[in-house]
Order: sequence, then structure tokens, then C-alpha cells
Amino acid sequence: MKSLEELRAIKERMQGQIGVRAESSNETRVVVGMATCGIASGARPVLNRLVEEVHNHKVPNVIVSQTGCIGLCQFEPIVEVFEPGKEKVTYIKMDAAKASIVVEKHLIGGTPVAEYMLESDFR
Repeated sequence: MKSLEELRAIKERMQGQIGVRAESSNETRVVVGMATCGIASGARPVLNRLVEEVHNHKVPNVIVSQTGCIGLCQFEPIVEVFEPGKEKVTYIKMDAAKASIVVEKHLIGGTPVAEYMLESDFR
């Protein structure tokens, strides 16, 4: 468990890094479901890793934010990627390691990670 002081420091550090919504049409939004089911399934480490990776790699025009219930509790943690001019990509059953791969391959490399996507469970 973190001390209250450590939690405040984390909050201050992260506050400027998590956007509420994309400011312009050329920005990619990465949204993590942070309702009770998402948090219980491990969404917080996923959100933290996405924010860290986007920041550390200086990925341009990407905003990481959180939302409430996405409505697919059985697939939590869920991450949705909204890129301008493209269909939404929904990643399911995410963890911090998968989040790093999504940043590397999708947000930096431009290729969605099919095996983590919602549709891959239904093929």
C-alpha cells in the first residue's frame, strides 16, 4: 500500500498526462474503462502503463483518458482506441504488458494488435 504522500505525488505527476478528451481532430484518443468492473479486473495498472508508455516514447497526438462503464464486463479490462478517420479498435482482457505492446505496435507502429481485439474472440 502506498502512503498518502506517495499517492498525492503520483496524482500530481499523472494529472497533466491524462487528458479529458481529444482537443483536435488529428489526435488519437485511448480510453480505458474504469468503472467498478474494470478496476476490479485490473484496469488501473493498464491505464498507468498506457500513460507512462505514451509519455516515455513521446508519442505525438495521443491522449490517454478514462471512462466509466463500456458495457462489456466479461471482457474487462477494456481499452478503446479512436483514431481520426478510422474505425474504433477495442482491446479486451488487457494487462500492463499487453498495454505496452499496444503502444509499440499500434500507437507507434500503426498496426492494431489483432489477438487482443474484441473481434479476435469471435473468429
